[in-house]
Amino acid sequence: MAKLYFNYSSMNAGKSTMLLQANHNYIERGMNPRIYTSDLDNRFGKGEIVSRIGLKAKSNIFTSKTNIYRDILNFSKNSIVDCVLIDEAQFLTQNQVSQLGKVVDELDIPVLTFGIRTDFQGNLFEGSKYLLAWADNLKEIKTVCHCGRKATMVLRLNAKGEVVSDGTQIEIGGEEKYVSVCRKHFIEKNIG
Repeated sequence: MAKLYFNYSSMNAGKSTMLLQANHNYIERGMNPRIYTSDLDNRFGKGEIVSRIGLKAKSNIFTSKTNIYRDILNFSKNSIVDCVLIDEAQFLTQNQVSQLGKVVDELDIPVLTFGIRTDFQGNLFEGSKYLLAWADNLKEIKTVCHCGRKATMVLRLNAKGEVVSDGTQIEIGGEEKYVSVCRKHFIEKNIG
C-alpha cells in the first residue's frame, strides 16, 4: 500500500542527498522513479538536483501551475512509475499536495517528498504546511546548531553576513545565505 511521505528539516541537513540516494536505490533495482524539483531553485541549472556533497541527477520541474497528478498519470500510460520523489517540497501549493495524495490513493504509487519546514521568519511554507497535515508518514531529518542542539530553524543573512528579519518568504540560496540554528539562537538571531 503506497503512502505519502514528508521528510523535512532546516537547511543543510541532507534532504537532497537522501532523495538522490532513494532515486539511486530504485534505479539500481531496475525500477523507475520519477523525480521533480521546483523551478524556483535553478542555482545548478534547470531541472538539476544537486546535493552539497556532490551527488546530482536530472529532474522534472514543477512550477506553481504544474498538475503533478496529471503529469504522472499521463507518463504512467507509457511507462511504469514505481515511485515519485519531490525535492524542494516546501514550494508545492496546497493543490499540488492534494494531487500527490491522489497519486498515492488512486494510482497506488508511493510519493516521497523532501523540504524545509519553516522559513527565515519561523513561518511554515505552504507546501510544508499541507504535507505536515496530510502526509501519511512524517520524518524529521536532523541537523545541528552551532551550540550542539538540534537545529530546527533558519536565519537569513545579507551580503555582509548579518541576520535579516524582513523580506520575501522565498529567496533562493545556500550556506552563504542561510544558517540552521536551534530555537533559542533563532530568537536571539545568533549565528555563532
